Amino acid sequence: MLAYIPSPAQGVWQLGPVPLRAYALCIIAGIIVALWWGERRWRDRGGRPGAILDVAMFAVPFGLVGGRLYHVATDWQKYFGADGHPMDALKVYQGGLGIWGAVLLGGVGAWIGCRVYRIPLPALGDALAPPILLAQAIGRIGNYFNQELYGRETDLPWGLEIYRRFDDNGKLDMLTGVSTGQVDKVVHPTFLYELLWNVLVVLALVWLDRRFRIGHGRLFALYVAGYSFGRFFVELMRDDEATKIAGIRINSFTSAVVFLLAIAYVIFATRGREAPEQLRPDGEDQDDVSAAADQDADSDGDGTAKTEEFPVLTKPGGGAPGPDADAETTEIDSVAVTEAVAQADADDADAAESTETESTETAATDVEAEAATQSTGAVAGEKTDSDATANSDKVGDSDKVADSEAESAKKSTETETAAAEPKKSTDDSSDAVAQASSSTSEADAESATGSKKQPVSAESTSSGTKVDSDS
Repeated sequence: MLAYIPSPAQGVWQLGPVPLRAYALCIIAGIIVALWWGERRWRDRGGRPGAILDVAMFAVPFGLVGGRLYHVATDWQKYFGADGHPMDALKVYQGGLGIWGAVLLGGVGAWIGCRVYRIPLPALGDALAPPILLAQAIGRIGNYFNQELYGRETDLPWGLEIYRRFDDNGKLDMLTGVSTGQVDKVVHPTFLYELLWNVLVVLALVWLDRRFRIGHGRLFALYVAGYSFGRFFVELMRDDEATKIAGIRINSFTSAVVFLLAIAYVIFATRGREAPEQLRPDGEDQDDVSAAADQDADSDGDGTAKTEEFPVLTKPGGGAPGPDADAETTEIDSVAVTEAVAQADADDADAAESTETESTETAATDVEAEAATQSTGAVAGEKTDSDATANSDKVGDSDKVADSEAESAKKSTETETAAAEPKKSTDDSSDAVAQASSSTSEADAESATGSKKQPVSAESTSSGTKVDSDS
């Protein structure tokens, strides 16, 4: 006996009056994963933190509406046909979201969000491409709980068992009822095929992005092309009710057209990847982005940011905080902030005192240098005066020597003159000899005194006059 894949017994659980639907939980889980991973990829590319969530506020509602509109438009007989109920078109929880409509209208919402926050749409699409496709794979698990989107019957070992489900009144309800264990048929799990294909394309996109640094919307186009290629063949294996054109399911036509358009975009779009500054609004500094990324990097594994300045305080004894924990924490934070401010003021005062001390020391150094300069000048002045005095003394000594020599010459002359007086009767030759002797003495005095030449000449002249007079 073959071991087929069993289907869940039910896809809806009642929590009192509130129904808990597995399909809705899978959609929500996919959205959360896409936002989380998309945010990380966006930051790695240099984008502003929080931008993915900002744009998602527009894109997600638009995508849900677009997905539902595409489903209703392509399966309109279920809601507006002879046995249809138009109000069922609003019951999204019953399943029925067309990915093509979700991507198309979701893209419109993303475009609006990018316009509001001044973010380039192609770059945003590249960051979100792998996360969106992974979200689609998670969403396909919801089809498993709803027992929908399966293929034709098969006897392969991985065939899926489809159970008959009934509601509380015993009425057949394949979507929200509970299985009795009775197998209705064994089919191809086409939702599983698509899930596995999506995961493979996600891995390929991540590798291509790292290897070739793809940007300008080309990675998003590769996502669309890869998904469309796989969806085309999955649609050929499905056997559930669907709108057909020329005997071919409409989703197959859509897949083929979208695939060709995506490939054309990949070929003709700009090569390379946007620079980080192109992903941020005008005027936003990269330091803000790095600071926010560093803050997230310093967070704990549970998402709680680490704070070094204000350590976490626990209740004495290690017990859990009481009901007034919030108030106590607020008071502790206030005290910690006050202490931090006081410490900052003390640091500023120390810095000011250190600056003042340095200024005082600099001024004292300048005064000492000036005093040393003046002392050097005074010593130089004294030395100059001493040298001048010494030179003056030398000149004075020379003058005294000259005066002494002149005086000696004068006395010699007078002596010779006195010796010549007794010989007044001597003839003119004696007078000539006396006069010649007087001239010789005068010449000797002039050569000895040098600078005292004038007084000696006067004296000699007087002597000469006396000799003439005596003669």
